[in-house]
Amino acid sequence: MSPVVKRKGERFTIPGKYLLFILTALCVILMFMTFGTNVFNKPLNTALGQVVIPFQQGISQAGEWLSRRSEELVQIRELLDENARLRDEVAALTEENTLLQQDKYELNELRALLELDEQYGEYQKIGARIIARDPGNWYTAFTIDKGSDDGLAENMNVIAGGGLVGRITSTGPNWSQVTAIISDNSNVSAMTLATGDKMIVSGDLKMMADGVITFNKLVDSKNVVVEGDKIVTSDISDKYLPNILIGYIHTINRDNNNLTKSGYITPAVDFEHLSEVLVITDLKQVVEK
Repeated sequence: MSPVVKRKGERFTIPGKYLLFILTALCVILMFMTFGTNVFNKPLNTALGQVVIPFQQGISQAGEWLSRRSEELVQIRELLDENARLRDEVAALTEENTLLQQDKYELNELRALLELDEQYGEYQKIGARIIARDPGNWYTAFTIDKGSDDGLAENMNVIAGGGLVGRITSTGPNWSQVTAIISDNSNVSAMTLATGDKMIVSGDLKMMADGVITFNKLVDSKNVVVEGDKIVTSDISDKYLPNILIGYIHTINRDNNNLTKSGYITPAVDFEHLSEVLVITDLKQVVEK
């Protein structure tokens, strides 16, 4: 058989037997592909399921965990903001409560000073605030915010808390120094209010640890003075106005000479807590004249 030679200008054609063979082969290939897909589909899916499904489950669990953590972080942030707000409210309430307590303390102290002012209504007085004091637990010496410009002078008596605090020992234009009766160098001529028996009340810082100061030279010939009796400034004191309450007899002891008595007095003033005082502007010498 001679080969078919394609001449110029002729169309390319496939013989029918070759075309039939090609179509038959294509059908066989498609049949095998379909069969192979049906046969291997299940094992392939099984193998893929063993690998992919756990991975998908892990991703799903990780997503759920991240979602929960995200919600928890939001809740934590809200709780932190709420906690900060509550702390601010507590701080504001604490400050307000402190101010209220201070106001209450000052109000009570001012009421006590008002009662003291009425108690010694025969004297002229001016209020003052303590602005400094000597080191220690007690107000043995302190500075007030009134001075010579306010009419204050040395030896003016200072009272607070129901009784005698001390006297002014020096002044400046807008300040005054006060020495208290509990100071070691303080001596006050005093007497019992009930009987008028005279004594000397002396400051004693060591005894103030027990809340008392000393007295001596009490002449009580009739033995009528007892513990609890009121002690006031006497009318013969050279610096203190008469009948200002000093304190109450705590203990009485008979001296070795059997003529006088001595002991301890509980001061009427709380010398550990002072902030406001009254200064009696009348001087003892002026009153006597």
